[in-house]
Amino acid sequence: MTILINTPNGNIGRALAEHLLDAGEQVVVISRDAAKAAPLAARGARVVEGSVDDPKVLARAFEGVDAAFWLTPPTYTPDFAAWATKVASEAAKAAEAAGTKRVVVLSSVGAHRDGNGPVSIVGEVEKVFRAALPNVLALRPAYFMENFLRELDTIRAQGAFYGSTPAGRAFPMVATKDIAKVAAEELRATWTGHRYRGVHGPADLTLSQVAGLLTEALGRDVKYVEVPLSAVREGMAGAGMPGFLVDLFAEMYDGLISGRMDPAEPRDASTTTPTRFSEFAREVLAPALG
Repeated sequence: MTILINTPNGNIGRALAEHLLDAGEQVVVISRDAAKAAPLAARGARVVEGSVDDPKVLARAFEGVDAAFWLTPPTYTPDFAAWATKVASEAAKAAEAAGTKRVVVLSSVGAHRDGNGPVSIVGEVEKVFRAALPNVLALRPAYFMENFLRELDTIRAQGAFYGSTPAGRAFPMVATKDIAKVAAEELRATWTGHRYRGVHGPADLTLSQVAGLLTEALGRDVKYVEVPLSAVREGMAGAGMPGFLVDLFAEMYDGLISGRMDPAEPRDASTTTPTRFSEFAREVLAPALG
């Protein structure tokens, strides 16, 4: 089987490519810089150099492809919503022309609702693929455990991390390596129709619970400090984030507060994945903290 990955250089795409190559599949990747995909090329992957928003690049990449994994690149320009859906439309056309049988679209929890910032944009990308192709799976992972890597500076300096989500509100969290494994399983499977699958990690956690798990794993006291969403907005703006991005991410954070980001898919055997937050904190966050 020949499987295309449009984003092979990130946490999910690279792990997915490795899974598929380990399984003996033929892998095609699109990379703006072919040198970044050189380790995959050394293992036999076909590298198509170019941008995913170039229809000619997409046509070359989809040639002979049986199944494809599509992750919307986070370009985050002012026209991101229009760009993301336009590129998805071009990719769907290329898939149809090539006779690609199945497409797995990386989406997110909360993508089924409007008003969730960048998450709602990937929800629109889902719709583009479903409108164009008969066999599409929307993979909807939860909050990435890797997001806590960006909290390490304040944990190191202040013993705390900050956010607007209520401390007692539980929500699912997942390691990206588990997302890649699920994607590999679905890309290699035979299925038809329009499907949805959540990827929710092993358990829902509150940020107070996360602070306790971090305290144990990091060997230092860690607390979660709840702040108003307005303070989060000020922090993003103060860090130099453009206004349109502040608005976009504030929508998503508000969705976490209100429940608008809650998963559409229930927690069951198909949505539960094995990597526990305590394990992730020991193996990834503790070494990164130093």
